[in-house]
Amino acid sequence: MKLIEKTTNKSMTMEEEEVKEGEIFRTIEVAMVDRSNVSPPPSAGDSAAPLLEVSGDQLNLIPPLNFAMVDNGIFRSGFPDSANFSFLKTLGLRSIISLCPEPYRDNNMQFLKSNGIKLFQFGIQGYKRLPGLENEVWLHIWNSKHQKEASYTNGNSKTSEPFVYIPDNKIREALKVLLDEKNHPLLIHCNRGKHRTGCLVGCMRKLQKWCLPSIFDEYQRFAAGKARVSDQRFMELFDVSSLKHIPMSFSCNNNNNRSR
Repeated sequence: MKLIEKTTNKSMTMEEEEVKEGEIFRTIEVAMVDRSNVSPPPSAGDSAAPLLEVSGDQLNLIPPLNFAMVDNGIFRSGFPDSANFSFLKTLGLRSIISLCPEPYRDNNMQFLKSNGIKLFQFGIQGYKRLPGLENEVWLHIWNSKHQKEASYTNGNSKTSEPFVYIPDNKIREALKVLLDEKNHPLLIHCNRGKHRTGCLVGCMRKLQKWCLPSIFDEYQRFAAGKARVSDQRFMELFDVSSLKHIPMSFSCNNNNNRSR
């Protein structure tokens, strides 16, 4: 079947065209389709195709607060509760590092036992200052070391933010567990997944040769408006030299962009 298209556009490319008295006639070939064997679309009353069945657990995959992947086989979050158990199962965890000092919750312990997950607990109190020392003493210690004024800045404004005591030895012991690949996949958590977890991850980043601005940027993204200058100063002063002999096979270990 052929149709004739008529146009007065004289600039059209001449291909399979016939010119007659200034007018252009182009031949268009149209394919004929035999619809006798084509099934009509199903009506609204027809039964739809069966849907893939999904279990309730698969629909209820809720990650814990502040959950994120840190590196291959390492995750971080706030304290998981029962609503997060189905999601945690998908990670195939071998270990959990808890930085909370309180006894581990019964339902969480039951979840760990039923899934063969080992718990490493390094309880760090959420102290606002070292017991027995006032904030002014902390400030004096810091400022004496760095020769700064008695006040310091947090972001763009001055603050009298209290120091949080972070025991160096517990961070070191937690790092040894964290760096041992036999414990992976592994989840690190504290209560909200912000400060204590952020400090442990930040110290691991120092071992990975991340520059301080990148370490602080990651910490601040999880701490949001509650970032603590004292946490960042702890990470800055943390000495990783005694841990450098521990082998690391993390994906970020060879990422030179972080140290630039």
